[in-house]
This record gives sequence, structure tokens and C-alpha cells, in this order.
Amino acid sequence: MEVNQRSARAIQLHPSRAAVVDLFNLYLGRNTRQRLDDASRETPTKLQKRIIAPHGELPRRDEQFILDFEQLQGQFSDLEQLRTTTEAVLISFIVQCSSHAPQSEFLLFAIRSLCSRGYLKWDTFLLSLLSAVSSAEATFGQVAPTTPVGLSSPLIISSSSIPNASNLHVSSSSNITMANASNLHASNPASPMPTIHGVSSPAQSTTDQSAGTTLSPIKPSELSVSGHHGITRSSHIAKGNAIGSLRQFSCRIILAGLEFSLKPITHAEVFTHMLNWLVNWDQRSVVSEESDNKKTWKPERPLHEWRHTCLDVVWMLVDEDKCRIPFYELIRSSLQFMDNIPDDEAMFSIILEVHRRRDMVAMHMQMLDQHLHCPTFATHRFLTQSYPSLTGESLANVRYSPITYPGVLGEPLHGEDLAASIPKGSLDWERALRCLRHALRTTPSPDWWRRVLLVAPCYKPPQTSTPGAVFSPEMICEAVVDRTIELLKITNSETQCWQEWLIFADIFFFLMKNGCIDFLDFINKLASRITRGDQQILRSNHVTWLLAQIIRIEIVMNTLSSDPKKVETTKKIISFHKEDKNIDPSNVSPQAILLDFISSSQTLRIWSFNSSIREYLNNDQLQKGKQIDEWWRQVTKAERTLDFMSLDDRSMGMFWVLSFTMAQQTCEAVMNWLSSAGVTEILQGPNMQPNDRMMMMRETYPLSMTLLSGLSINLCLKLAFQLEEAIFLGQAIPSIAMVETYVRLLLIAPHSLFRPHFTTLTQRSSSFLNKPGMSILLLEILNYRLLPLYRYYGKSKALMNDVTKIISTIKGKRGEHRHFRLAENLCMNLILSIRDFFVVKKELKGPTDFTETINRITIISLAITIKTRGVAEVEHMLYLQPLLEQIMATSQHTWSQKTMRYFPSLIRDFLIGRIDKRGQAIQAWQQAEQTVLKQCTQLLSPTADPTYVMTYLGHSFPQHRQYLCAGAWMLMNGLPDSINSTNLGRVLRELSPEEVTSNIYTMVDVLLHQIQMELQRGLPAQDLLSKAIANFSFFIWTLELLPLDIIVLALIDRDDDPYALRIVISLLDKPELQQRIRMYCTSRSPEHWAHNQLSKRVELQKALGNHLSWKDRYPTFFDDIAARLIPVIPLVVYRLIENDATDIADRVLNSYTQLMAFHPLRFTFVRDTLAYFYGHLPNKLILRVLKVLDLTKIPFSESFPQYMASPNSSVCPPQEYFANLLLGLVNNVIPSLNSKSKLDSSGDSSGNFGRATLNRTQATSINSSDGQKAFYENQDPGTYTQLVLETAAIEILSLPVSASQVVASLVQIIVHIQPTLIQSGSGISHGQTSGIPTSPSAGSTESMNTSRSTSSTSWVNANSFVSKSGYSCQQLSCLMIQACGLLLAQLPPEFHLQLYSEAARIIKDCWWLVDGKRSLDELESAVGYALLDSTWASQDNTSTAIGNIVSLLHAFFSNLPHEWLESTHTIIKHLRPVSSVAMVRIAFRIMSPLLPRLAFARPLFMKTLALLFNVMADVFGKNSQTAVSAEASDIRDLIDFLHHAVMYEGQGGPVQNNSKPKVEILTLCGKVMTLLRPDVQHLFSHLKIDQTSSIYAATHPKLTQNSA
Repeated sequence: MEVNQRSARAIQLHPSRAAVVDLFNLYLGRNTRQRLDDASRETPTKLQKRIIAPHGELPRRDEQFILDFEQLQGQFSDLEQLRTTTEAVLISFIVQCSSHAPQSEFLLFAIRSLCSRGYLKWDTFLLSLLSAVSSAEATFGQVAPTTPVGLSSPLIISSSSIPNASNLHVSSSSNITMANASNLHASNPASPMPTIHGVSSPAQSTTDQSAGTTLSPIKPSELSVSGHHGITRSSHIAKGNAIGSLRQFSCRIILAGLEFSLKPITHAEVFTHMLNWLVNWDQRSVVSEESDNKKTWKPERPLHEWRHTCLDVVWMLVDEDKCRIPFYELIRSSLQFMDNIPDDEAMFSIILEVHRRRDMVAMHMQMLDQHLHCPTFATHRFLTQSYPSLTGESLANVRYSPITYPGVLGEPLHGEDLAASIPKGSLDWERALRCLRHALRTTPSPDWWRRVLLVAPCYKPPQTSTPGAVFSPEMICEAVVDRTIELLKITNSETQCWQEWLIFADIFFFLMKNGCIDFLDFINKLASRITRGDQQILRSNHVTWLLAQIIRIEIVMNTLSSDPKKVETTKKIISFHKEDKNIDPSNVSPQAILLDFISSSQTLRIWSFNSSIREYLNNDQLQKGKQIDEWWRQVTKAERTLDFMSLDDRSMGMFWVLSFTMAQQTCEAVMNWLSSAGVTEILQGPNMQPNDRMMMMRETYPLSMTLLSGLSINLCLKLAFQLEEAIFLGQAIPSIAMVETYVRLLLIAPHSLFRPHFTTLTQRSSSFLNKPGMSILLLEILNYRLLPLYRYYGKSKALMNDVTKIISTIKGKRGEHRHFRLAENLCMNLILSIRDFFVVKKELKGPTDFTETINRITIISLAITIKTRGVAEVEHMLYLQPLLEQIMATSQHTWSQKTMRYFPSLIRDFLIGRIDKRGQAIQAWQQAEQTVLKQCTQLLSPTADPTYVMTYLGHSFPQHRQYLCAGAWMLMNGLPDSINSTNLGRVLRELSPEEVTSNIYTMVDVLLHQIQMELQRGLPAQDLLSKAIANFSFFIWTLELLPLDIIVLALIDRDDDPYALRIVISLLDKPELQQRIRMYCTSRSPEHWAHNQLSKRVELQKALGNHLSWKDRYPTFFDDIAARLIPVIPLVVYRLIENDATDIADRVLNSYTQLMAFHPLRFTFVRDTLAYFYGHLPNKLILRVLKVLDLTKIPFSESFPQYMASPNSSVCPPQEYFANLLLGLVNNVIPSLNSKSKLDSSGDSSGNFGRATLNRTQATSINSSDGQKAFYENQDPGTYTQLVLETAAIEILSLPVSASQVVASLVQIIVHIQPTLIQSGSGISHGQTSGIPTSPSAGSTESMNTSRSTSSTSWVNANSFVSKSGYSCQQLSCLMIQACGLLLAQLPPEFHLQLYSEAARIIKDCWWLVDGKRSLDELESAVGYALLDSTWASQDNTSTAIGNIVSLLHAFFSNLPHEWLESTHTIIKHLRPVSSVAMVRIAFRIMSPLLPRLAFARPLFMKTLALLFNVMADVFGKNSQTAVSAEASDIRDLIDFLHHAVMYEGQGGPVQNNSKPKVEILTLCGKVMTLLRPDVQHLFSHLKIDQTSSIYAATHPKLTQNSA
């Protein structure tokens, strides 16, 4: 800025400047001799006429001016000084003379002439001119109309401050005393231009000012507006004229300059100014008057003729012949969002063209049928389109966006402000409600609700908006009201839906407690719906019961107390009371009793905190309250403790009612029952030291799920709190019944009652974790009861971190074996249950706190997740490498080749270079062997001194202690009785858990090495194996010195040794273990929540063995050696399959099927096993894996068992089977369509995409029971939608046919879905016209036939098929496409590659693409129609094969994890080389919607972008071999889209005004565009890093900085 000011002052003070001014004055005919007082006698009207009058004849505009000007050249030291001086003088005259036609014509002639001869440079001149114009306009805005202006004010003398300044005569020695342009611009934030040159003069000297003041012909009194409103109005009109004239003249100059070759930066600045002028064309001046409030001046039409010239500039800039500015810049500009479009055809035309091309870009950004894409909650992975910066917001705080709303350019948008602005009833509103309604029906994770919902405005303090939210409180409220009405209708249909009400109440309580629903708004809307709708809908007290659940929430109570309309609100609440007057006393269910008395409970509650409404309450309800009290007195009169095992239905119902009215008494009744059996003292064991007495509650019966489910949620909260107090913080050890009751409470209401236990209990007692017994009990509950709940709630990773802290704390402590092994087993189960990416350390630095065992388990879990589900997010791909480095930093293990061949490449490539350190470990053993054996001989000889144990522990080296078990093994030599097992047991117990683990892994390596050595000596392998198994039996069963699960894991991790797995199988077949398994399975039930018998506690030593129990006295609850094997057996099966021992794997599964029933995630195990080893499992083993499930509870297709049992296994099932599979997904997984949609306006009932009410008695393709299942009945995978989708995937993975056969059948169904349904059904096409001559109609099979198509009507009876769905034919066809895409996305990549191949074949074989007789226009028209949304085409029954295939691909893409998107390029590779513009469009339509999602993964984005350029080069390339040459204008929309994609990636989201492309992307585009023809390259000329031709490069901060 300082440099510009000094430069401007130097120009101002240059002695020869006056000569330049005089020369222009001479040729402009400007008379400088007039005095200021000459005009004092003129009236304002005469003054106005004189200002606009011409000043006589001007000298001829010929070469004389140039000759005169050249004579001045000698007065300047160099040409640059002359140029800058002339430029400044010219610009000052332009500002003054813009409204004077003859003078402006001469100035234009002079500018052209001087530029052509090099005296001026168009680039610097235009930039200076625009800056000066901005400054002049800003000065106009600074004149205060109500302030008298004096002569001494520099603004009065400034030409830019006086209306029609062109008539102000300037002397040769004076300049316009306009404020410095840079200073004016700095004070004008609305100006779009940065300051580039100091154009106008700085503040002048006193001499200049005095000279200037004598030149103005306008008197100061004429500018004073005090008391002269007419003059003020005239002044504003004159200023408007001056601005218009200045802009008009500036545009003419710019047009002249555009005829020359200007720099891109100049084009960019000109374009910015033109758009700013056009957008702000209607800025008005407001005049304040004393008599009137405001008078607004509206510019007359002639004053805005400059707009047309401005538009000429814009059109010239975006002209494709020159491509000075890409048309895309108009598309992303604010021109299309003008608030007040002028009544101007030229202006309307450009805006219309911008909108047309913008809509095309938006179309490419969005997937086909995107309005149907909606979360299904059928997968653990919820994809998001909002990614945080790696250096920005932490992943833990990122709010999940389940859906996004399309912006004007198709970009996905979300945020609280956006959600609040969505109009009710719009398509976006209905889509949001569709998502919410589906969520209320399918009960996704509570963590999902927390991420997407907002606190209602009435409950939260003012704060900034939440950027990640997508649902407004109004949407939530309406969806909850809709669900309430829906359940009322189902209830009135006499369908049993009590369980659905219970589930809904849990969610409703959760939403209300967290303030996500405005209580008063909900009451008002629900009352309004019932009043406006059918009054008969409210026939029961379910709504009253629902409100009674939340009436005690603090938010609700405060709202009711402070509500100014509390009486009216209370009346509405009471109006929901609808008791059934016709209850049959002989057949009364607990639900009926509860609903009959609940009104009384709610009435009493309302009265308790608002007694003023007594007169509005029902006396009958108050009397019923007395009945409840009387019943309770009668029950507790006879006996103090209520016997919950003998409650009849009426008593249970009354107890439920009591839980709503007297929560404290009911809570005490439950606690008394659970402690009614008293306590007993735990006896001392043989290995236990005398200590304080330990008291334990005697066993009683746990409360049943039926009883607990009807209790109020408020009571459940109180009861859970009391049970936690007694279980974890009480003096006596709790009974198993008490713990089971506590677990059941949490499972009944997972949304309302869940709590992170470590955090909650630590807050209540800081010393909680220091109590080994309490910590062990909590770990048992988590490991054997609540693992699925934590996964459902999305808290598995947080729990893993808590357990890892315990492990890292105690793994080095001596003797903490029980505590450590239980925590380690829980961590193993957690890691194997997480089917998502997880970070073991937030900082991603340093080694993990995991043990060697858990490190190995983590690798296996990651391998399964990546191979079966893919890496979901971009960040996960970036974190994977450091995560693997962390895990392997402390692990010495090397995976066998047989195992790694099944690993995904991401992990295999990382591990394959690791050096096997087993040889080094054996060398280390051999070096220490003599010392170790000497120590072991002293310690373990039969006559060893017992006191040597402490000597060994205190003085042996740690590196020698890790060989203790190996040394004992060598000393045994097959004779276990030859060593002192007592001393060995004592030492192993006194070692730390970490040292015992190291001993086991070392012993396994030494053992396997010893077997190999002895084999070389000629010993029989069978004898060696028998000896090894006998030794292991001694360690594990005889003396119980080592944990079986760790030994098995150590052996299977050495599967590259031929004898390791044989030893494992022998150990698993041992009778001792089989007996333990049978005892465990017979004494327990897999469905523990349904087991209401008296529990029998197993003795500690019998349950865990000597090594784990030793000195511990705390009893077990659910823990057992057999249970520790539950996560191990699947890994054994995996290792056997990897080693091609499938028959043995089948035998192991058969032996352990009963134990696997206790696996908390056995459904996930089956699904992952089939996916991980897809294509490598024999049919026999597949059947065995399926039998791990309880097949009666899995919703398999009816015909699935017969296809699995068919002797002819190579025959693919008919298409009817696959169609019914998809129909099951439509009915149970895909969100139901709402009754309102964009298609309602057609007036055609068949076009209504609303879901018809599905008759529950109709047969479906899935064997599902009526109603919704509680969470505890479907803990794995978590929700019923997940169960249905994963079951469909299991079916396909189990079929004994190839992936290509399955995909071909599914694709053929989709290709022919609509004609099949319509031709065979009742919806024969009416008005089935194509709309365009060559648009193939789906009404005939011929239109979509390919060479391998089968008859489209052979696979289904359409009438029956459609009736099962509850949808119309048109609706069902579109939803089947969505279901097929969702299903294929769940399958392994083998299916994806087949899909790409089959889809490409169908597209290429489409007859109207290969028909050479079709003209280009016909083909273009047909393709354009085919690529419209399938939902639109289905309404006219004109679906096409290509349209359905592309829609299927988009539905598939939208459900794919990020990693699997890399294979999407395969389909384009199958389509290439393309030979027509139509095929280019198809390729773009397939891939283009992926670019917004890939914008956060630059390598894949660049790869996809290059692929699209290559597709374009097939037709528009330099070496293209297409028969017909296509014009570049045919693909304008594709060119616009690629510009937008580049900008979107550069911004990392929706494009802003200041968005810049990334340098790497510009570099890539510059390389790949060289493949294109010159005429097409020309249209991409700005997408490169050449600053001489690209506006993006010329204005890019990094590139301009480097060039500087």
C-alpha cells in the first residue's frame, strides 16, 4: 500500500504531468477559464441542462493527437513513466467525462490509439480503471445528503463527489482531488476488487486545492440539501446518472480491450466486477425527509442501459471461441441468486442459460434416484459424506450425517441452519421424515440418535448452530407423532403390538430426556392430529401410558409448571384418556390392567405438581387411585416381601400400575425380594489365607423379562441405580439372581438405561477399580452378558479402551492371573466384535498397551473387517499404516504364508516383509539352555527345597524366567511325574501374567523345534505327538498350571509347523475338555434372559482351575474355563480352513456347536466366515457353519434349505428365488415410502409413491413373526433390519453356485423388473408413450432385450408378487433396484467385479446403441431420457435397461465403503473404448456422482478424474477413431461438471466464491487434457498450472507466490 501511495504521489508531482492534462483538455474541448460565481445565478434546472449539453466542436480525432502526444515523450525519463502518468490522467478524465458522449468517444479513440502504439498496456490500464471506478462509486456513497458541504472540503472539489462531473473543467496544473483509490477501496468492504495500483491522486497540497476550488461552476449552496428536498432528489438522480454513465463507458472500454490478448488475471478481475455490477444493479438511494418517513428513488430504465453493455462484456468473456473465462464461473456465481431480476430480456436470457447449465451440473453430481437413498440401519457401518480434517475436529466429536440435502449444484449439504430452512412438505422434508420414521420403526443405535439430533430450541441456551445436524426439532416431533398414530392404528386392528409400544416408549423416553422433542409442541400436534383425523383412532389408553412414562422427566415437569397455557395443555393431556369400558374380568391381561389404571396414575401425577387444575380432573380416575393403594395394602399386609414368582396376571398388571404411582415402594419391593434369602459366609479354600469374613447373598429367583418389561422407565432407572449400589458398592457379594435382574433391566430399555459402566461407577466411587472382586464381577458381566449391548450402543471402542487400561496396569503385577486373563478374554471378544476401524491409541504414536495375544487377535480382526466389509472411511485408510506399526512394534509374531494368502492386500503387503524371528528365538534358547536347565533342575527336581522357590523368584534373570516352562518341558521328557509340580505351580502363580504368556509362547516354539530335531533322529512322529499331548494334559488338566485358551492360541499361530494344528486338535478332543464343555452347556442357557430358574454357583476352583483361582476367594458368576474358549474356537476353525483341513474344521464345529450357541456374536461369526473364505469352502462345511445358528430363529427364505440340500448343487436357483429375496429386503429393510412425494402432482394414483398399508396376514418371503422384536431377542446383529439383510447375504454366500451366476440372475431381474410386473400384473401400461421418438419403452420386452436375456415374465407371478409388497408396480420396481444395490454392496469384492462385467455387457449390447442406422440426435435423445431417474420413468412405464442398470450401480455405490470404491473403475474399463458421445455420457453418468464423495481422498479422486478424461479422449481425442466427428459443444455440460468437480475437491466440500482448485489437480488436468483435440482442450484451458492462460493458475495463491 505504501509503495502504491508513493508511486501515485510521484506521478502527481511529475513536472510534465500538466502538459499531458493540457493536451487532453485541448482535444476534449474543455474551457478552464470559467469562474465559480458564473453559475451562482443559475437555477438547478438550468444547471442540469447545462451539465448535459455538448461543448461545441471538438478537434478532429486523427493522427494529430498521436503526433502531439508523442512530442510529450521527451519530457519523461522513460516510457514507463509516461505510461503511468498517462494512465492516471486518462482514468481521471474517464471518471469526469463518462456521461459526455463526444468527450467519451474521443477518450475511447485515444485509449485505443495509445494502447496500439504501446503507450498504454491494456492489462494494467483496465485493472486501474476498475479500481478507480470502485473508488468513485464508493465516494458517491460517502456524500451525506443532509450535511451542508463547504468549499474547503476535498470531497466537494472531487469530481467523483459531484453529479455529472464530466462538465467540471480542470486546469493544466490541477488534478481531480479525489481521495486515493486504495484508501477508498479499503473503506468499502462491498467492493469486489483488491487494490492493485494507486490510480487517483493522494491528498493534494494547499496550492492544488485552491486552484481547484476556483474551477467548479457549481455553487456550494446548490449542494446543500437542508430545506431543499427537491434539490436533494435531483442530486440523487444525478448521482445515479453519473454511476450509470461511468459503468457504461467503462464497459465500452473493456469491450475494446477484450479485442486484444489480455492476461488471465485481467479477465478474472473484469469478470468479477461485471458480475458485481449486475448482481447489485438495483441498489437504491434513500432520502430522509422531515415530513415523510422515507422516499425511495427507483432508477429509470434509460439509466440502466449500461447493463446491456455489461452483459456484452460477460458474454464476450465466456465466449467459447476465446474461452477467456470458463462458463462454469457463471454457474457458480451469485448471478443466478439475484433478489430482484430486472424486467429485461437480455438479463433474463443469461440467467436462464446459467440455470439450464447449472441443472445439468447438479444432475451429474447426484446419483439416479438419489431421493430414494436413505439409511436402512441394516449395517453396522453408517456411511457419511462429511469428513473432518485430519488436523481439525477430532473423530470422536464428528457428528454423523445420515442424509444430506442436495445444493443448487448437486453438492451434499447438511447442518442445523440448513435443516431448519427446509420447507415443510417439500421433497427434502419428506425424505428426512422417511429416514426418521424408519429409525423409529427399526430402532438403530442410540449413538446414532445422539449424533443426528439437536436439543429443541426451548431447552437449549442461545448458541451457534450445529454443523453436522440434518434433522430439525420440527421434523423429529412430526415423525414421533406419526409413529404414535401408526401404532394406534395397528392397535385398533386388534394386532398384538405391545412389544412395539414398549420399544417406542424406550426411544420416546430417550428423546424426551435429552431434550430433542419440545413437549408442548408434541402435545399440541398430537392433539391436533387426533382432532382433525378420525376420532375413533383413540380407542385405548396407549397414549396416556406413553405420556406417563415421561411425565416425571425434569424437562417435562419444568415445562408443565412454567407453561402459561398449563390449563389448556392439561386438558389436552387428559383428553387422551380412553379406558376400555368393556373389560372382561375373567380374561384380563397385565397390559389391560395397566391401561385401565394408567389414567389414574397420570391424573395423580399432574395433580401433584399443579393443584390448580383440580376441577378439570376426572373423579373416577381419582377413585381408581384409591383402588391401587388398597391393593398394595392388601398385598403387603399378609407378608412383608412380595412373592414375584407367584404373581397372577392381575397382580402383575397392578404392580405395573404401582410402578407409575409409587416408584419408591415398588423399588423397595424388588430389592427386598432379591435379598430375601439372606446371606451366608464363604468358606475358606485350601489355597486361601485367613482374611476378613466374606458374606454372600443366597440365591433366589431373578425377575422375569415379562414382569420387568411392564415397569415404568422411571422405576427402572431407580431400580438400576439401587442394584448398582448393592452389586458393586455393597458389603455382601450379590446373588446371581440380583446380577441377572440388573442385566435384564439394561437389555429391556437399551436407549433409556444404558450407562458406560467404568465411567459411571468410578464417578460414584473413585476406589471402585481398586477392589479386585468388584472389578472382576464387572468384567464378567461385560464379557458374558453385555457385550452385544455395548456394540449396539456404539460403545465397544470406548469399552475396549477402558479394559486396555486395566490390562496395561496389571499385566506386570505378580499373581494377578484371574483378573488379567478375564480382562484379556473380554478384550479379545471386544476386538473380534468390532466390525469397524478402531484406533488403539488416540495419538497413533508409540506401541500399543496390548498383550502379545491381543496384538495377534487385532490383526485377525482387522483382516476380517477389511476383507468382509472394507475400510469404510477415508481417514481409516490414512490411519491403517500407523495402526499396524503400533500393533507390530511389540509383537514378535510372523504370520504363515497360508494365513496371509487370505489376508486382504492392505495388511498382507505390510506384513509380508517382516522377518521371522523364530530362528533367533531358538538360538537365544540354545544359548541360555544350559543355565535354564540347571536352574530348573534345582527348582523342579522331586527332592527340591521348597524355599528355593523364593530364591528363584528373587534372583533369576527375567530373560531366563521366560524359559521356565520350556525348561520344565525338557526335564519332563514325556514323564510328567518326574518334576516337582508343586514348586512349578508356585512359581507360575507368582509370576506376572505377562511372564506366563511369554513362557507359553516360548515353550510352544521350543516344543515344535524339539519335535523337528527328534524327527531328524528317526523317532516316530506319532510317539512324539503322544508325548507332547501327554505333557500338555499334565500342564492343563492334571495340575491346572497354564490357561488352555492361551496355549491353543499359541499353537494355532504356529500353523506353518505341520504338527502344531495336530496337537491343537488332539487337545480339543481330550475327554477332560469335552466333559467340561458338557457341564458348562447343561448348567446354563444361551438365552440367559429367559432362564428364570434358581441359579447354581460353580465353585471357584472347579470353574477356573488352580492357576487362576489359587489365593482368590471371590466367587464366579458366569466365568468358566469352557467359556474362555468361545472366542478361540472360531480362530481354530479359521486356521484349519487356511491349511485346507476343511474336514477337520467340520469335525471341530460339530463337536463345539453346543458351546458356540453361547457365542454372543455367533450370527456375525457365520456371516464373516462365509464372506472371508468365500469360494474356498466345500458345501459340507458351509452347512456345518450354518448349523451354528438357531435356524428356527433366522429369517431364511422358504426355498433356501431345499437349494442347499439339492443333490444337483451346480444348478443356479431360478430368478423367482432371487426376486423373493429382494422383496424381503423391500418389505423389511428399505425405508417405507411416504404418501407424499414429488409425483403426487400428476394426479395419477398409480404415480403416488406412497406405501400402501401392508396386510399383516399376507405371506412374505421371510419367515418372520408378527410385530417387532425386543433388542434382547436379537442381540446379534442388533436390529431386525440388520438380521434380514445379513441373512440374505448369508444365503447368497452359501449357495453352491458361482458369483457370476448369482449376479447375472440379480441383474436380469433389475433389467426386466418393470415390464415383468406390469405386463403380468393388473397395472398394464396406460398412456404408455415414450415421449421421444427413439426412447425405448419398457412396455415391451424387446426394448430392453440383450443377447442373453431370458423371458422377463418367467420368474414371478406378478399379481402375487406385487400384493406381497404393498406397493404399486411402479413403486416396487424402483425399490427392488435399491434393494439389489444394497444387497450386492454387502457381498465380497468377487461379486462386485462380476456386477461391473455384467452391467457393461448389458449396456454395450443394448440394441439402440449398436444400431448404426440411428442418427446422433436420436441417440443423444434416447440416452438423455434413459439416464433420467428411474422413478420418473416408472410413472410412464418407460423404464430402460440402461436407466435401471445405472440406477442399480448408483444404489450399489451409495452403500459401498470407501476402500471398495477403488474397483468401480472396472466398469468403465469394460465399456472402453467408447465410440460415441452417447457412451461418453453413460460413462460419465455412472462415475460422476462418485467424485463428490472422493473429494476427500485425493489419490482416488485423481485416478477417477483421469479416467473420465480418458473416456472423453476416446471420442474427442487427437487420435480418436470414431466414424462421426462430434462437436465440442455437444459436451458442454460434461465440461462444466469437470470444472465443478475440480473446484469441489479443492474446497473439500460445497464450492464457495473463494474456492480454489488444488495445484496437484491442475497439474493432472494439464497432463491428461493433452489427449484431447485442440478444440476441446481449449475449453479446458483454465484447468492447468499455466499462469499465462489459466485464470485459476493466475489467481492461485501458491502458484502466484512461487512465480513471484
